[in-house]
Amino acid sequence: MVDQLKDDYKKADITNKEKAMLDYSYKLTLFPWDMKKSDVDDLKKAGFFDREILDINQIVSYYAYVNRLADGLGVELENI
Repeated sequence: MVDQLKDDYKKADITNKEKAMLDYSYKLTLFPWDMKKSDVDDLKKAGFFDREILDINQIVSYYAYVNRLADGLGVELENI
């Protein structure tokens, strides 16, 4: 499953709800200026409640922030 998600989540064996979450997350990460109310509406149609949508948004936004912060400061990843 992880390999499917890494290769192309749109082709992975996941639920429509999970796909809607990943569609939203993908768009928010790469094209945040294109976000519209309809993106949130799509999550609601997929079965997410307001609190869940807020959680998705905050997690995606937090990781985007942390990555940009690290990139902007030239922080290198640790080799584990």
